Amino acid sequence: MLAGRSPEQLEKMMKDVTRVISEDTGAPKEHISVIVSELGKNQLAQGGEWRKPQE
Repeated sequence: MLAGRSPEQLEKMMKDVTRVISEDTGAPKEHISVIVSELGKNQLAQGGEWRKPQE
């Protein structure tokens, strides 16, 4: 995903993703890892065109 989210937004996202995976698979939350990979605005193309970040 493109960079620019606050630490609070990232923390909420990681908790939500972990919760959903745990609920859907039955895996204990402590066995689930979430890796966030943020891209700079000049590192993402879609359909052969640079993707412009939304402001």
